[in-house]
Amino acid sequence: MNLFAMIDQSGAAMQVERMRAEVVAANMANAETTRTANGTPYRRQHIVFTSANGDTALGGFAPQMTAAFRGQSGLISPDGWRTPIGGDITASGTVAPGVRIAAVVQDNAPPLKRYDPSHPDADAEGYVSYPDINPLTEMVDLMGATRAYGLNASAVQAEKSMIASALEIAK
Repeated sequence: MNLFAMIDQSGAAMQVERMRAEVVAANMANAETTRTANGTPYRRQHIVFTSANGDTALGGFAPQMTAAFRGQSGLISPDGWRTPIGGDITASGTVAPGVRIAAVVQDNAPPLKRYDPSHPDADAEGYVSYPDINPLTEMVDLMGATRAYGLNASAVQAEKSMIASALEIAK
């Protein structure tokens, strides 16, 4: 049994959540940016997550959930033990792949128009295009990223404690 697999998965999740927090910070910092290098207002960015090894044995997260609800996933063995998909509770059992960032994509929402004829980026009618960034939405995203990061850090600490306990038993 690979005792360090959970640490690897939590570490990958922590990296993803750190990047998510950085994207949120960039969105907040550019909430009033009316002109970028290409001359348009800043566009809000989102992170798209995926499993670390692409498709899994059942073809991804949605099919796995569907199979689990139908009782076809192999998640619960006939004797009631929870086992990995396609694996067992032995050293040869499979390990879930973890998470990674598939892409950082730009929001397609149109910019918000505000009337400010004295602004240097105002159009001929006096309207300025601002990014469609809601600070409340960004704060909720940041809180979610922070909470997920903290939970994964707690999982790493719990795994380290289990490893230490296993080593104590082995003495």
